[in-house]
Amino acid sequence: MTTHAPTSEQAYPEKIDGAVLRIAGVVVLGAIMSILDITVVSVALPTFQEAFGATYATVAWTMTAYTLALATVIPLTGWAADRFGTKRLYLAALFLFTAGSVLCAMATSIELLIAFRVVQGLGGGMLMPLGMTILTRAAGPDRIGRLMAILGIPMLLGPITGPILGGWLIDIASWHWIFLINLPIGIAALAYALWVLPADEPSESESFDFLGMLLLSPGLALFLFGVSSIAEGGEGASFGPRVWVSAAIGVLLILAFVRHALRTEKPLIDLRLFTNRRLTIATVAMFVFVIAFMGAGLLFPSYFLTVRGETTLMAGLLIAPQGLGAMVTMPIAGVLADRVPIGRTVPVALLVMAAGFFVFTQVGADTSYVVLCGALFVMGLGMGGTMMPIMTSALKSLTHQQVARGSTLVNIVQQIGGSIGTAVLSVVLTNQLTSTPSGPVDPLEFVADGFGTTFTVAFVLVLLALIPVAFLPRRREPSQLLDDVDGPAAPVLVH
Repeated sequence: MTTHAPTSEQAYPEKIDGAVLRIAGVVVLGAIMSILDITVVSVALPTFQEAFGATYATVAWTMTAYTLALATVIPLTGWAADRFGTKRLYLAALFLFTAGSVLCAMATSIELLIAFRVVQGLGGGMLMPLGMTILTRAAGPDRIGRLMAILGIPMLLGPITGPILGGWLIDIASWHWIFLINLPIGIAALAYALWVLPADEPSESESFDFLGMLLLSPGLALFLFGVSSIAEGGEGASFGPRVWVSAAIGVLLILAFVRHALRTEKPLIDLRLFTNRRLTIATVAMFVFVIAFMGAGLLFPSYFLTVRGETTLMAGLLIAPQGLGAMVTMPIAGVLADRVPIGRTVPVALLVMAAGFFVFTQVGADTSYVVLCGALFVMGLGMGGTMMPIMTSALKSLTHQQVARGSTLVNIVQQIGGSIGTAVLSVVLTNQLTSTPSGPVDPLEFVADGFGTTFTVAFVLVLLALIPVAFLPRRREPSQLLDDVDGPAAPVLVH
């Protein structure tokens, strides 16, 4: 059913009721599918090389194509959610992702696999921003923190279970099953969403910003294509024409979109949201944090595989403490985000994360697993108290009319930050491993030192995130999700 936003906070129950939990279940299931598929495929790249007789640079595009598709479709999600309704669009995204997964499993060449990963990404790119919009509208202003903590579950389960599940499926069956496993999950998610999500009425009031789409989506795709291509080049070729030409054209298109958006009444992405100081500070803080966290996240399993010679399954198990640590603090942080200004909690959590990160800057070829797993657990504790509260701070500063566009903006920032972080840290690591040692050195220690230097760059980025975090609100401010009494009530979904 469709109803209107309440005019007082008392219209929402204090506790998370069953109806909201059922909606959260749908959103979490879709988010798990989207996020899990990134980490599952990351462990399958060597298998793709062998199966298709392709180079590593070529098979890496099975991940890059998915990322570029995500970045391309996310800007369209805010408008489409208003135009077609969140339920219809969410069902369409689930179907597209599931169909793309089946097509990937049927691919007979690396080129087809890359193309089908694009189809998968087009569906997956809509699941997270739509999920955030659905949850935010259903929860009400005083329960967003706790609901964002629930949405954080797939962000934890993906890094924990992805490498483990991918390695296990490849070992006992074949690479096809890392995609086929999405078929039963997708069917279940579609049935669950049809049952649980309330029907909502699409808005006919806004026209589509075609010029904005033609500028922003290709601009983001070309920029991320250029950035992602940096790590592909061999030594001395990392910054070739494909990198700087693609990135430069992408930046020019993005700048053209910025100019267009500021002059258009209803742009594809409402950049005027950045006049909201609280949203801007939270977005900048999250951008810097995601560059460090997502970039380093792919290096942890690589260290265990390359330096320590572990199997894929064991590498996945060894990085699990990070997710376990986040599971401890994320629910607590969600409750605190509704009651305590995040400017008082997030800096502490970020310092805790930095303390765990520092251990990896000193990593060697024989560093104790107890020390490393302990450091990952501490990092997880800090991460659980950082990411979702920052997102909560951004969304709580918006009105109901702005939530769909605001959540889209937040997801774009996350995607770009993660792509930049992965590319930058991959380039740093590649340069370290291809450099010539100054004298006789143990090969494993040389590689371990390269990882240590790369982790140091990530550690510095974590510390840099403290700068915008210091400007987060340190006193309670009223949520803007309740509509202004002078304006019309915005639609909000309830079950």
